[in-house]
Amino acid sequence: MDFAFDARTEELRGKLLAFMDEHVYPAEAVAEEQRAALADPWDTPPVVEELKAEARRRGLWNLFFMDQHSLPDAEYGAGLTNVQYAPLAEITGRSPQLAPTALNCAAPDTGNMEVLAQFGTEEQRKRWLHPLLAGEIRSAFAMTEPEVASSDATNIETRIERDGDDYVITGRKWYISGAMNPRCEIFIVMGKTDPEGSDPRRQQSMVLVPRDTPGVGIRRAMRVYGYEDHYHGGHAEVVFDGVRVPAANIVGEEGGGFAIAQARLGPGRIHHCMRLIGMAERAIELMCRRAADRTAFGKPLAAQGVVQEWIADSRVAVEQLRLLVLKTAWLMDTVGNRGAHTEIQAIKIATPRTVADIIDKAVQLHGAGGVGQDFPLAELWAAARTLRLADGPDEVHQRSLARRELKKYR
Repeated sequence: MDFAFDARTEELRGKLLAFMDEHVYPAEAVAEEQRAALADPWDTPPVVEELKAEARRRGLWNLFFMDQHSLPDAEYGAGLTNVQYAPLAEITGRSPQLAPTALNCAAPDTGNMEVLAQFGTEEQRKRWLHPLLAGEIRSAFAMTEPEVASSDATNIETRIERDGDDYVITGRKWYISGAMNPRCEIFIVMGKTDPEGSDPRRQQSMVLVPRDTPGVGIRRAMRVYGYEDHYHGGHAEVVFDGVRVPAANIVGEEGGGFAIAQARLGPGRIHHCMRLIGMAERAIELMCRRAADRTAFGKPLAAQGVVQEWIADSRVAVEQLRLLVLKTAWLMDTVGNRGAHTEIQAIKIATPRTVADIIDKAVQLHGAGGVGQDFPLAELWAAARTLRLADGPDEVHQRSLARRELKKYR
C-alpha cells in the first residue's frame, strides 16, 4: 500500500486548498447572512451558486464519481480512484456545509448519481443523472421510516404496488435529506413490491418519483440536535399517498432494492469518513489557536497539561483514522467494495465516534463559544454524532464485523 500523493492528486490538492482559502472560508459568514434573507429558507444562498461556478472554472467538479467497479470513471467525473479522492474529500470536510456542495460532491446527490449510473436505464440517466451531474437540480433518497427500525432495511413498510403500467406508492418516510430544498426534483424511493416473498432481501424495490407527482407531501423539516440543515436541503418527513408513477420508473429490477441500497451505501460511508477527518483537522486547528490565545489561572491554556493531552491524543487519533480510511480506499480500488467489507465497517464504527470526541474536546476548550454560532464546532459535533446513525448505526456494523471475525473460528 502506497499512500503518497501522485502528481494528479497533488495538482488537485493545490487547487482545492487555494479554493478553500480564497473562496469557501470567506463565504461561510456570507452564506449565513444570505440564507437569513431568503424568501424560502430552504433555497440555496446565492454565494453557493457563485462557489459552484468557481469550482467548475478551476476543474474541481464531480471529483467523487466512481463507477460500479470503484475504478475511475472520467465520463461522469474527474476520473479519480478512491485513494486519490480521499485527501480531497478530507479538505472539503473542513467546511462541510459549503465545500462538498460547491464541488457537486454532497450527499445525498452523490449516492443517487452513482445509483442512476450503475442501475438506471439510458432514459433515466438522461432525465435525472445528467442534470444532477451538471448541478442543475438536487435529489433525495427516501428509505428511513418512523414506524419501524430502519437500521434493518427488511423492515421497510412503504408499499410499491403494480397497477397495470404504473406503480402506486403508499408510505411515510422521514429524515429524507435534501427534500426541503425547492431544487430537489427527484426522489429514489425504497419500498416493498413483494411483502410476502420468501426471501426478505428480495421484497424491496426502488422507484423514481418526481417531486411534483400528485400525492407526494412534504410534511415538515426534521431537526438534528436542534439544527435545521438548510445547506443540504433539510431532512424532511415525506408522505407518499397513492403516488402513481410509470412502471418504467423502476430502478434496476423488482426485488433488487436491497442489493442496490448496499451498493449505494459502501461508497457513501467512506466519503463521510473522508470528510470527517477534515472536520477533525479543523477542530484541532481551532483548539490550538484557542489554546495559544487564551489565559486561565495565570498561564496560557496551551501550557495546561490537560489541554496538551487533548491536543496530543487528538493528533494520534486522526493519524490512525486517516491510515484506516486510506487502506479502505485502496482495497476498494484494488479488490472492490466486497473485498473491503470489513474495513468499510471498521471506518464507519471508528471515525464518527472518534471525530465527535475530538470536536467535543475543542468545544470544551472554547467554553461558551464552543456551543454557540460564532464557531463551527457545535454544528460539526452534531454532524459527526449524527453519522453514528446515518448509513447504519454503530451497532449494526459491530454485529456484522464481529460475525465475520467469529466465522474464522467456527
